[in-house]
Amino acid sequence: MDNWNPTLLQMPSWFGCVEERELPLHMSAYAVTQPRANWWEVKIERTGETVYSGIGPVQVVSAPVPF
Repeated sequence: MDNWNPTLLQMPSWFGCVEERELPLHMSAYAVTQPRANWWEVKIERTGETVYSGIGPVQVVSAPVPF
């Protein structure tokens, strides 16, 4: 099993609260696009499955420490 820190989807903050969601795959498995102004999508590159479609900006990052 590979050792890597969990992957997080960071979404826009609401009322000062950070919005993050853990994703199951390594961060390199995701593609982030901005198909139109203020709208972002995150997809699994291999399958094309959409894991996020909404306001942005968003980013896929490695958690700073393992959980």
